[in-house]
Amino acid sequence: MLHAPLPAQDRSPASPAIDPRGLSGTRILGGGGKLPEGVYDRFLQLAGGKDQARIVLIPTASETADQPDAAAKTLARWQNDHPGFTFTVLHTRDRATADSEAFTAPLRSATGVWLGGGAQKNLADAYLGTAVERELQALLARGGVVGGTSAGTAIQTRTMIESGRETPIVSAGFDLVPFAISDQHFLKRERLPRLLQVLGRHPGHFGLGVDEGTAVEIAGRTMTVHGVSKALLVLAATTTTPQRIVDLAAGESADLVTWQRCAVQRAAAAPFPPPQFGEPRVPNGALVIVGGGRIPPAVVQRFVELAGGANAKVVLVPGAMPRAGRGEEPFARLLRNAGVSDVRTLDVEHPSELDAKGLALLADATAVWFGGGRQWRLCDAFEGTAAIAAFHAVLARGGVIGGSSAGATIQGEFLVRGNPLGNTEMWCEGYQRGFGFLPGCAIDQHFVARNREGDLRTLVQTLPQLLGLGIDEGTAAIVRGSALEVLGDSKLAIFDARADRKAIAPTWLGSGERWDLVAGKRL
Repeated sequence: MLHAPLPAQDRSPASPAIDPRGLSGTRILGGGGKLPEGVYDRFLQLAGGKDQARIVLIPTASETADQPDAAAKTLARWQNDHPGFTFTVLHTRDRATADSEAFTAPLRSATGVWLGGGAQKNLADAYLGTAVERELQALLARGGVVGGTSAGTAIQTRTMIESGRETPIVSAGFDLVPFAISDQHFLKRERLPRLLQVLGRHPGHFGLGVDEGTAVEIAGRTMTVHGVSKALLVLAATTTTPQRIVDLAAGESADLVTWQRCAVQRAAAAPFPPPQFGEPRVPNGALVIVGGGRIPPAVVQRFVELAGGANAKVVLVPGAMPRAGRGEEPFARLLRNAGVSDVRTLDVEHPSELDAKGLALLADATAVWFGGGRQWRLCDAFEGTAAIAAFHAVLARGGVIGGSSAGATIQGEFLVRGNPLGNTEMWCEGYQRGFGFLPGCAIDQHFVARNREGDLRTLVQTLPQLLGLGIDEGTAAIVRGSALEVLGDSKLAIFDARADRKAIAPTWLGSGERWDLVAGKRL
């Protein structure tokens, strides 16, 4: 039978949330069969190489691990295949022993652990919830590597497929890859239907199916495939979202955090994108949305006027650009030249960096400016924090929010080009929500300069309930209420398929022209 989730599988306060930095340490998930030597070489390299590696081998999944000479055979096999490395074999079926200081001592000095194949239930029965599991987490936290194959892969996810095919049995494993459910021998044994069935019963997870002769390395937020076959990333269908499967060949990579976010967002009560967005209106305050490139003086002047002139209190948010090598936000100089003396910086790259002092910068701000870079970084930094409400509060009290390039796109309700792996994909599931300062809109930038008209048209045809704004470089959309005014050197395009999704054509507006976003007509 397909078991209900065990209490150990539930997300609890002690279970890790999605961390934008990804995971500490490295995991190797092998699909079983004969793994290429390169996979083992990679494992040993990550563990420190011949000079530093201290490897613990755990063969407990195997039914033969209890035989008197089993440990010696395991040790001899690894030493023969990898001379010059230090190996220790660790095995017990007694949970009290697995909780003892003496038994787990080798794990406390280990740089790598390899979980052998067999039956994953044997590993769970012996070690789940014991000091062994805790030491594996500690090893990863200090930058070590945990690898395994077959059962040693299945055990690495909390929701664990224990056995079965048409009627899979699900129990609890180690929570080494949060929000994932792993499966092995995947293509060889045609296990996709099994994984889809389990995913359908356990929302909030994505599937990682690894074929024989293949392994997936997870380091930070990057998943990379090694070996001779493929790994599949799988999301089960929901009532509003179709099934999704992406296969990765050797050498190809995917972003772990994106797939974790996909899984969690698919399990949310309210689907996104919704069947109907809110009206594209800014009830209070104003938005200054710049399409990237040079910011004309007239746009800077308008932003400063909306912010309160010489009395403006502006908070710069540069988090769309990595902190390393970033330098000063260019807009700061433009503000100072325009007479603004109160310019603050909210420099946050990770939610843990946002504290009361950072929020205090926003408490009396009259304006916020989001700099350029990659918009997904802003999602990683601020989603789920009190900063989102604080940004909206600036608008609610009549202030202004502005931004250029990524700082323009983040202002829409639907986020375009949010894929952490590149900016060519318009719709990246997992990173499809903007901050919603302008409801019901998707905002693209560098629009004419990078020939992006076709991209936005296709998106709006796919989501006709969405209004598309394409803003060129050196150009700004000033939005107050439902009125949009164009200001700057070039032009912007409006894609509106609310009346007819089949015959969508852009409406182009130049500097000085105005448009009612709700009524869909010129002003």
